[in-house]
Amino acid sequence: MSKKRASDNVQFADFNDLFGQPEEGEQIVEVSLKELHEFKGHPFRILDDDKMQETVESVKQQGIIVPGIVRPRKEGGYEIIAGHRRKRAAELAGLLTMPVYIREYSDEQATCLMVDTNIQREDILPSEKARAYRMKYDKIKSPGVKGNSLDELGNAAGESGKTVQRYLWLSNLNDGLMEMVDQRKIGMAQGIDISFLDAEAQDWVLEIMTESRCSMSMAQSARIKDLFKSGELTKTAVKLVLEEVKPKPRKFVLKAERISEYFPDDVSEDEIEETIISLLEEWKKKK
Repeated sequence: MSKKRASDNVQFADFNDLFGQPEEGEQIVEVSLKELHEFKGHPFRILDDDKMQETVESVKQQGIIVPGIVRPRKEGGYEIIAGHRRKRAAELAGLLTMPVYIREYSDEQATCLMVDTNIQREDILPSEKARAYRMKYDKIKSPGVKGNSLDELGNAAGESGKTVQRYLWLSNLNDGLMEMVDQRKIGMAQGIDISFLDAEAQDWVLEIMTESRCSMSMAQSARIKDLFKSGELTKTAVKLVLEEVKPKPRKFVLKAERISEYFPDDVSEDEIEETIISLLEEWKKKK
């Protein structure tokens, strides 16, 4: 029997499933681009890259086929819930208006819809996913709102509650460290360790890594985390840990087919590495 892939959990809903059937009498409205404002705290990048250029060419030829979703703003105009990339493509294509549905959504409904319609994309950075999950989690855990489990939170992207929790931890990193995770200067596992530090300690890590141009191993991030938890972490201690001479790395390749039976397909490489290291640590203690 074939294993279930993470992508099997993703529900690629059609437009009506995502946004609901148009209500009776509801019409598509052409709204001036000047009246359309970015969703507050929107965590996803809107890049003028090759994909955007493809969208622009499509808009020039066919217009915007799928209307955006917006809600009225108290300050005037409309807040975009779904359609940020379409609005940018319309601007680049020289359009002045964009077709939208105008809906009355609560903050919780709007945030969840905004996150769910973007989280399935393949080109999302760790920082984008972390901040998106944090936004959605904070809304569904607001007072008076019936909360969902972490597993339900990750359903739109076919991700487990454990994976969602890792991104929620990651969202506690400062902007500089988060950028290092995006650039793969810091691994996910190391980033999660450092996310447990307070703001001052995170600033120490960022400053020392930037000035010394040093890397951070899982052993180092774990030591820094342990020192912080015990109340012994200082800037000097961070410097000593990060600038210590690391042993020459040994290259070792573990073939996927050798370990595939032990890990479901939806487990990330970082999670596999963490699990193997954890088991080796237990074995070392027993020895």
